[in-house]
Amino acid sequence: MEFSSKLLENAVNEMSQLPGIGKRTALRLVLHLLKQPEERTSFLSQALMNLRSGINFCASCHNISDTELCEICASPKRDESIVCVVEDIRDVMAIENTSQYIGLYHVLGGKISPMEGVGPQNLNIASLVNKVKKGTVKELIFALSSTMEGDTTNFYIYRQLEGLEVTTSTIARGISVGDELEYTDEVTLGRSILNRVPFESSIKAN
Repeated sequence: MEFSSKLLENAVNEMSQLPGIGKRTALRLVLHLLKQPEERTSFLSQALMNLRSGINFCASCHNISDTELCEICASPKRDESIVCVVEDIRDVMAIENTSQYIGLYHVLGGKISPMEGVGPQNLNIASLVNKVKKGTVKELIFALSSTMEGDTTNFYIYRQLEGLEVTTSTIARGISVGDELEYTDEVTLGRSILNRVPFESSIKAN
């Protein structure tokens, strides 16, 4: 792709680093920004800078937050005895959109994937186990995507919890095997939370 301006080329190259954005889409976005009033670009760049410098991660669940505790963990309306284990913030948003879940969350920050160099030590698993050891959590809901990496992560955590007094369940497999949670429609996802099954049953089924 030939550019008439080095500034334009640099902007397109940076924009194309975003997930799902190719060079042609990046060019279209950059040209769109050029057509907008200059302050619009300033607002966008300032918002991104503020995000990078001011964002926090919840001290309890590792969700993205503006404060030490996210709004979900700080809410007195949530059931602290139930914790839903998810991969990242997108899954929290997907489940919250169902309006079917009133417990808390624990964001792992990924899934165990030896092929990608991601091991248990790279995820927020130790803090989850420590949370269960405190005795306030009565049930863990595994809500990772139904992929090999997701199932491996579920089983690893399950083994780490052996001997602890906590019920483990997994979302019902109304979600197709191999599907990512964030792309599942809200009705199916909501029903899978409500119709969750004991994790031991899911192991036997596999």
